[in-house]
Amino acid sequence: MIAAALKTTHVIRLRPSRVRLLRKGIEYMNKLEIARRIAGCYIPVPTLFHDGDLELNLPGMQRHIRFLVDGGVREGRSVVLVGGGGGEFHALSVDERLRCAEAVVEAADGKVGVIMGVQTTNQRDLIAMAKGAEKLGCLAVQASAPFYEVPSDDDVMQWLAAIADHSSVGIVFYATPWTGFHTSLAFLERLVAAPNVVAIKWHSFDNSVFERAMRDFSRQIMFIDNAVQFIFSHMSGARGINLHASNYWPQWGQRFWDMLEAGQYAEAHREMTRVVRPYYDLCAEIAKFTGGEGHLDKLCLEYVGLEGGRCRPPARDIRPRFGERVRQMAAVCGVPRLDQ
Repeated sequence: MIAAALKTTHVIRLRPSRVRLLRKGIEYMNKLEIARRIAGCYIPVPTLFHDGDLELNLPGMQRHIRFLVDGGVREGRSVVLVGGGGGEFHALSVDERLRCAEAVVEAADGKVGVIMGVQTTNQRDLIAMAKGAEKLGCLAVQASAPFYEVPSDDDVMQWLAAIADHSSVGIVFYATPWTGFHTSLAFLERLVAAPNVVAIKWHSFDNSVFERAMRDFSRQIMFIDNAVQFIFSHMSGARGINLHASNYWPQWGQRFWDMLEAGQYAEAHREMTRVVRPYYDLCAEIAKFTGGEGHLDKLCLEYVGLEGGRCRPPARDIRPRFGERVRQMAAVCGVPRLDQ
């Protein structure tokens, strides 16, 4: 039972049916251990580039990771995602994605786990990144259904099997209905039994499916809320929350997770209204100006005194238009600066 096992040291007895599923890949107890290590704030770090040539700014990324660690981010209460959607995976080569992961793992220094995004439409690249992530010491990879051509359930299961067949790294399945593949309850049942799948980063446009998935399966696999329904999902058994605010205010993120763990849901609701909702309100405004992800996180990093910069094209630079808006939002929320 995932939700209970992550909070207790009691012995977990496996049902015979579960034991039969351990034919290869990560065993059930190892799934529980990885899930325990990636619980809490799931932090999607942006990929930083140098202004001008937009080449990777790996020293800046490492300073960001050390800032998170200095702010209290630790394994078991947080995990870092590198090269996800907010990390502009679509604008990076495979080599760049591996270099980012290597830099982040090095800066994390074992204090917080690292997950590498391996979303792609090329299976050879998928396998190469999964192998690379395992070699670098990442706790897991984040993999979604391939996109552009909408796949079937069987297509996606074979896609994930390619990772398990060529590595023993854990898999966080990323539900991305906005790309066309809708994760059904029947498909979730297959994911629970799939080798190496340790967690589901969960979103659904259907609220009844979103709720029932956690009701039916949260005792068997870890859910990470990617729908900004943190209080409801935590009450329903989710053990992780995708929290952008932790990028620029890690202390707040850890306090917010502690509120959820303590069942202080009224206080957590007030904090979501105060800190999380303004961030997403501004995201909606930025989306009218340019596409992409990660640009708001970078601008918030600049506010606190770290390096940020712009995204690679086709996303446009949001700093001239939204810099003052971010300063106002952060100041009202009380986000601390490094020079204070």
